[in-house]
Amino acid sequence: MSLPPPELPAPLAAAIEARLAGRTQATLRESARRLSERYRSRQPTREAIRDETDALAYAATRMPATYAAIVTALGRLEEECPDFVPRRMIDVGCGLGAAACAAATLWPSVAEISLLDSSALLLRFAASLMKESGAAAAIETIDADFATTGAIEAAPFDLVVAGYALTEIADSELPAVADRLWSQTSGALVIVEPGTPRDHARLMGVRARLVALGATIIAPCPHQAPCPLPADDWCHFSVRLARRRAHRLIKGADAPFEDEKFAYLAVGRFGAASPPSARIIGPPRAGKAGISLRLCADKAFRETFIPKRDKPRYEKIRRKDWGDPLRAPAEEI
Repeated sequence: MSLPPPELPAPLAAAIEARLAGRTQATLRESARRLSERYRSRQPTREAIRDETDALAYAATRMPATYAAIVTALGRLEEECPDFVPRRMIDVGCGLGAAACAAATLWPSVAEISLLDSSALLLRFAASLMKESGAAAAIETIDADFATTGAIEAAPFDLVVAGYALTEIADSELPAVADRLWSQTSGALVIVEPGTPRDHARLMGVRARLVALGATIIAPCPHQAPCPLPADDWCHFSVRLARRRAHRLIKGADAPFEDEKFAYLAVGRFGAASPPSARIIGPPRAGKAGISLRLCADKAFRETFIPKRDKPRYEKIRRKDWGDPLRAPAEEI
């Protein structure tokens, strides 16, 4: 099966562009510049986005990439668990609702969506965007800080997604946050973070905590053991998406596309339908003689080379990409 398209769904993109039409490019460009400065100084989103103009600048220049990463991670969950059909989901630290939009796009079965954030501005904007883009699900907003709030006054959710949210909280808070996220999960929990060494290391700490709580790793790891990568390496992935005209104009970007690097973890109260024997954790390197792959497999990291002369193996692997699972027996990889 193929992964979902990384671009914003047309109705959502149209809802954003309709709002952009009432703002000048100069105003949005200045807001985007300030947002970049605030993020570089590690301000949390609720402080970086201070008014509706900031929210619009973010929607045009940053939300497409976060949506692309999240919908790709959710696509990996669907790939491994095709029988998983969530009805209720919560977007934790929702921002403008990229995770909620991705889940609703991927699973039409989602009938109830909860948006949780500590910014009333972001909650209003996210709920409005979903309604304006024609979301069929019932939408609830929860004004709370998931890093400090106890149990949410609701039954656990089929799907819990935290997209680019844990990166903004302190290391000391991560264990308690992992506990809260898992306690709200009746089906699957997906965490998506920036694809940096720092965020990967923190995510591995959360991973260990969730495994200790009884969670089953679904993706990207093909095993339940600790991460086998060397200390100076990190597991991350990349998704390429086309930049819309508004993005290029507001950011002054020339390239028609961007590559979003991200790290992710999908765990569940259940396991994958057919767990992969390995996953490609780096861009395949194709040459005249064959293809080199970086793999996480058999509870270990390793590199392998498949020569073109080995046609059966080569034909199985040559169309695979970074992030893809491998389901052939280990001796064929």
